[in-house]
Amino acid sequence: MPLQDFIHKITEGPGSRLLTLFLVLCGMVGLGLWYDLAAFRNLSTIEGMDQAQLARNIASGRGFSTGFIRPFAVSLQRKHAAPAAPPAAPPELAPDVSNAPVYPVLLAGLLRLMPFPYPDTVAAKQFSIHAPDLWIAMFNQLLFALGVWLLFRLARRLLDEPAAWVTAAVFAGSDLFWRFSLSGTSTLLLTVLLIGLAEVLSRIDVAGPNEAAPATPETSLVRLAALAGAVAGVAGLTRYSFALLIIPVVAYLAALVTPRRNLLITASVVTFLAVLSPWLIRNQLLTGSPLGAAGYAFLEGTSLFPGLDLERTLNPDFSLMEGGDVWRKGITGLREILEKDFIRLGGSWVTALFLAGLLIPFRSPVLGRLRMFVLTSLLMLTLAQALGRTGLSQDSPEVNSENLLVVMAPLVFLFGVAPQQVHVPEPGEH
Repeated sequence: MPLQDFIHKITEGPGSRLLTLFLVLCGMVGLGLWYDLAAFRNLSTIEGMDQAQLARNIASGRGFSTGFIRPFAVSLQRKHAAPAAPPAAPPELAPDVSNAPVYPVLLAGLLRLMPFPYPDTVAAKQFSIHAPDLWIAMFNQLLFALGVWLLFRLARRLLDEPAAWVTAAVFAGSDLFWRFSLSGTSTLLLTVLLIGLAEVLSRIDVAGPNEAAPATPETSLVRLAALAGAVAGVAGLTRYSFALLIIPVVAYLAALVTPRRNLLITASVVTFLAVLSPWLIRNQLLTGSPLGAAGYAFLEGTSLFPGLDLERTLNPDFSLMEGGDVWRKGITGLREILEKDFIRLGGSWVTALFLAGLLIPFRSPVLGRLRMFVLTSLLMLTLAQALGRTGLSQDSPEVNSENLLVVMAPLVFLFGVAPQQVHVPEPGEH
């Protein structure tokens, strides 16, 4: 019967995967609606509101300008402004030199697609939900769902389907990521980029002495290496600290057993610089620093500039800095990360399984290289987080843009649920 054939196709035949995807999507949408009804209280962080107003200015045709005036950023621009140069922003705004551009520009496009106008908050005596904030939160939850799907695909290809379901479920059930979806920060966009970067690197599969011959042609390997550099560059333009990911990318390519590794490394570095350089030049021209005001974050939280004092200072005197201030800040930050943040990475106990699994090698060389990429990335981001912490981390210890390690959590989950892929020594093997 046609009805029986249709039911068979969607339950056992080629339509079963599509049905599963549809049901999972419905589950994520239902979970998102329930979470928003229970927990949404508009954007939950100062950083999220800063990104939103910057995006609104971009969407309104005012350029990359901000109404959040930081005295230190103004001071940097005044010192490096051309004497007869026209203003780069409307009089009531200033060029933003504190935020990376990708996420605000993406939000600007999102706000242009918003199906309702901005509410008049001045005329309204009271309101409980600011509709643009909800629109941004829903976009972040869409990124969350995309990240869950990408992680499932990656885990299914590298491990197997049961492990992929467990990995995706652990990620989708993490309360910390749901809280980030309401924060308005770029964390979930970075999470998607990191999973995508892992996907690209894992496909650069070059045969070594103990590996099967690769199915990927050399020209495709070069394109994949260039794509990896481009994704790392976009991540750096989403949050400056993530530009450090080019180091793990280069280390991954250097570990490949191929005489063409230098070509692959060159392709990745060139595309990385091509993506990143124009914005760094813009910041250099405006402020004298490639990262703008964000390049001084390592000085915030020191004895001379506790909390957020540096960005509130119009003419800071850096000559008063003591030689060991930055060193002490870094050591204190490392201790806090190792004692508190690292063990509860992503808010899941699976991190403990990841740490235990480091003692056992994988059968697959690709998995081994990818795990080394994760470890190297964690090391670089740990150093950046320790030196880059400011008063924002004190106001909101977990949900803030300075929590860099949380972005690596999905890949940590992947390796935490992969015990069946370890190398089991044969009798007599050492």
